Amino acid sequence: MRIIRNIRQMSFLARKLRLQGKTIGLVPTMGALHRGHLSLIRKARKENDIVVASIFVNPAQFGPKDDFKKYPRHFSQDVRLCKASGVDIIFYPQAIRMYPGNYKTYVDVGELGGLLCGRFRPGHFRGVATVVTKLFNIIVPHIAYFGQKDAQQAVIIEKIVDDLNIPVRIKIMPTVREEDGLAMSSRNAYLNQRERSDAVVLSRALNLAKNLIAQGNRNPTSIIRKMRQLIHKNKTARVQYISIVNLRDLKPLDRISGKALIALAVLIGKVRLIDNMIIDPNKRN
Repeated sequence: MRIIRNIRQMSFLARKLRLQGKTIGLVPTMGALHRGHLSLIRKARKENDIVVASIFVNPAQFGPKDDFKKYPRHFSQDVRLCKASGVDIIFYPQAIRMYPGNYKTYVDVGELGGLLCGRFRPGHFRGVATVVTKLFNIIVPHIAYFGQKDAQQAVIIEKIVDDLNIPVRIKIMPTVREEDGLAMSSRNAYLNQRERSDAVVLSRALNLAKNLIAQGNRNPTSIIRKMRQLIHKNKTARVQYISIVNLRDLKPLDRISGKALIALAVLIGKVRLIDNMIIDPNKRN
């Protein structure tokens, strides 16, 4: 396994591998790897000749009130996990190289970036879109792998690839969860014991919504109200948003009639957690 820090070196090698007929799978990460990331790497390993994992804590997607400096960084551990999971190349660039002093260009994702999480994290998805586009240009992967837990990010990345005619296939893989249902996230490490116990309420609220819909409830307002009631039984929990939206444009639904995305962000103590579920009331289990 190679660790490459230089952008030009990574770009040259990627293009050389392509000329040799090798397929490249990319798993973009910000490090602090967990089983969710590793599931993406294993999938990439099965489907590609070369697996590249990028590790880059992207300053462009952190707002002034976000935790860029506190974001967990465990590079040595990440290297061990990558090697054990079959990564061929870790791309580990410096922020000053990705965004040099004269950097001016960003990818604006328009209305999609201002919905759901974007309402509370202005500029976040512009930063995500920019760094992902840069990674696609540097690494030129055939397939890039992302997790469903970041549902809005997934929708935006698919839209970028479509709108900008980027020749990469996007694969969105299922959310990996702890045994009690909590979606895996690097931010879970911030939770104390009480908060960790309370954090399970996100997945419980989603399952409540799923059951209500299965029982015939198609009213998003009613479903969201019941989800809020469940979450607020936990003293450490505060709902930032719960939305039931169209999966393509992320706009709120007046009534659930087909496939939809239920997404929520909840503050558990001071830790902001997100989760989601895709439901289709017309699909028989």
